Amino acid sequence: MTCEPLADFAARASASGSGAAPEGGFAALVPELGVTDLDASLRFWCGLLGFSIAYDRPAARFAYLVRGPVQIMLCQLNGHWETGELVRPFGRGINFQTTIPSLAPILAALTEAGWPILEGPNEAWYRVGDAEHKQRECLVQDPDGYLIRLAESLGVRGPGGT
Repeated sequence: MTCEPLADFAARASASGSGAAPEGGFAALVPELGVTDLDASLRFWCGLLGFSIAYDRPAARFAYLVRGPVQIMLCQLNGHWETGELVRPFGRGINFQTTIPSLAPILAALTEAGWPILEGPNEAWYRVGDAEHKQRECLVQDPDGYLIRLAESLGVRGPGGT
């Protein structure tokens, strides 16, 4: 559904929608990404990365997405809460690591869609205290250029590891 987002903040916040709060409740920190085209973003986040819409407010061009314990909000840019000019790629200097059970199905979906993979997949060990955590990861950008690091845990070595 393509439409102009509601201009008034109160109208956007109270617009009707569908769905419900995420199962298990809201995460303590949930990023909200300003996007240029909500429909294109939903095709990427839901269609390729496997997220689903917990709830939305279509007239406000807003969707709250979940994938297991991961939660993220998408809102089509509307001039509210924008602290400066947005120039692509959005989110410069940040990457959103998303831990997933298996990287293979997402890589297959990205490849089938012809979606560019910025880096990887590769395997990396990361020191956490006295242990090292291994993950298989790749980097992709969403339609607005936000950097997403998809990571599959491959185990732990060292104290407390396997």
